[in-house]
Amino acid sequence: MTTLSLRAALLSAALVMPFSAAAQDAPTADTVLATVNGEEITLGQVIVAKSRLPQQFQNLENDVLFPGLIDQLVQQSLLAQSVEGLTVANQILLQTEERSLLSAQAVEALLASGMTEEVVQEAYDEAFAEAGGGQEYNASHILVETEEEALALIEQLDGGADFAELARDNSTGPSAPNGGNLGWFGAGRMVPAFEAAVLALEVGGVSPPVQTQFGWHVVTLNETRVAAAPPLEQVRDQIEQGVQQRLVDDFITGLRDVATIDRADVSGIDPAIINDLSMIGE
Repeated sequence: MTTLSLRAALLSAALVMPFSAAAQDAPTADTVLATVNGEEITLGQVIVAKSRLPQQFQNLENDVLFPGLIDQLVQQSLLAQSVEGLTVANQILLQTEERSLLSAQAVEALLASGMTEEVVQEAYDEAFAEAGGGQEYNASHILVETEEEALALIEQLDGGADFAELARDNSTGPSAPNGGNLGWFGAGRMVPAFEAAVLALEVGGVSPPVQTQFGWHVVTLNETRVAAAPPLEQVRDQIEQGVQQRLVDDFITGLRDVATIDRADVSGIDPAIINDLSMIGE
């Protein structure tokens, strides 16, 4: 049914008298609300129809939606009964939707039983608590325009010059007023060449000149530490997504292991054929 006809049905239904007490007596999903040439329309069907309404109809008053949706389903039944059966395209669509619904139902059941707090906690412990939050580094650098300038600074450092003072006097980077100190950072936070230089250093060591897109760097490693693991609630979404994916992947692998799956050789079929709707009568 089109949005226009649905709107008309809902508006006209607002004028309909309330349902009898018998129709509302101990209702269940199987409660029959109407019959069309013997075909039953149930409360469960109305509830599903409401859940699938376009957003602009979702906030209408229930006393408008309830009779309006029944009227919509009555009209759909009348139209459905006016044709002999589904087209080939719609038969395939129905098969595909049924497979999709059953698949989603299987996943929902799996997650309902498998997504326990204990499983989430175990996944968190594996990812964070036992390994911590990963290694972090505190480094300082002096940024200059040329390699020659960087080499000259290294020579001064070898002679006992103070790194922070040289950074304040010579670095063109924004960390210069802080003596070149970049604070704490973890892996992946710096450009690759700079990070590689930091990882190669011992605490207190000074790197050879390092070139990046920003210029030439002289780097020193001040400290290292293992970062504290974030609390579970801070990373719960990330942990739960990983658990869900693992549960589904393991379940599908188990199903594959006991299934008989025969796949035809499709190498002779042009992949572009998936765009040919005429194959299914459209």
